[in-house]
Amino acid sequence: MRARIARLVLRISALLPLPVAHPVGAMTGWLLALFPNRQRLISTINIRRCFPDLDEPVRRQLVRRSLIETGKTALEVGALWLWPRPQVLSLVKKVSGEEALKEALAHGNGAIIAAPHLGAWEMVGLYCSAQYPMTSLYRPPRMAELDKMIRNARERCGARLVPTDASGVRALYKALGAGELIGILPDQIPNTGNGLFAPFFGNDAYTMVLLSRLVQKTRAAVFFTYAERLPRGHGFHLHFVKADTGIGDPDPLKAVAALNRGVEQCVRSLPEQYQWSYRRFYMRPGGQLFHYNKSDLPTT
Repeated sequence: MRARIARLVLRISALLPLPVAHPVGAMTGWLLALFPNRQRLISTINIRRCFPDLDEPVRRQLVRRSLIETGKTALEVGALWLWPRPQVLSLVKKVSGEEALKEALAHGNGAIIAAPHLGAWEMVGLYCSAQYPMTSLYRPPRMAELDKMIRNARERCGARLVPTDASGVRALYKALGAGELIGILPDQIPNTGNGLFAPFFGNDAYTMVLLSRLVQKTRAAVFFTYAERLPRGHGFHLHFVKADTGIGDPDPLKAVAALNRGVEQCVRSLPEQYQWSYRRFYMRPGGQLFHYNKSDLPTT
């Protein structure tokens, strides 16, 4: 039943042009900011942890703005998943830094697109896979009935989705060996045993080691990539930011620290469009879990 409702909402939102979908999403996000809910709680805790020096009114404003952007994210998915390929790609109005990516690919070692949960991350995969051969890790949704729809949506511009297991990792190595592009969400919490703790906005965050291992073994260049959501539904501005070479440091702790610094740099450029409602600090050192309860709100 939930999957049917989700599909219906996606199809209805896909009927809306982006200048309409984004204001509707903004209103949804405004309501999330107005009434108590899980997204507001998690966002408030994360922003307080990551910006302890901000005045409380400024932090509350950032929470509200981020939830408004979260609403826009939800309402734009219908367009990004269901619109015809040419119509979707026409939403990209500006691209910055792509020449450096093309230069890196010309060296034959492939390149890694590290796309954090910033802006319209779905747009990143669609644009990149339309321009270059691309393989991306894919974790099936909790609602299995939506799996086929999501796969079709993400692969329709040319992407190849592979599972987040050993076979998927082998596929990533093979793609880089062929000088192609691969896509990874660098701020997604890895499974236990596949990560290390490293600072993220001054907080220990369990961080994947896979990306750094790929760099060490293939010498592929890494580009942090995000699709900035433009005002008034005018489309997106794609940013390609070349990562610091420290991301491939043989010391795994230094490598994951460099990875988090790169993500943090992108987030600081556009903090309101980051998905602060993601439980980024759920896993804690020593095997503890942080459950994001109301009692966990940090004191100011």
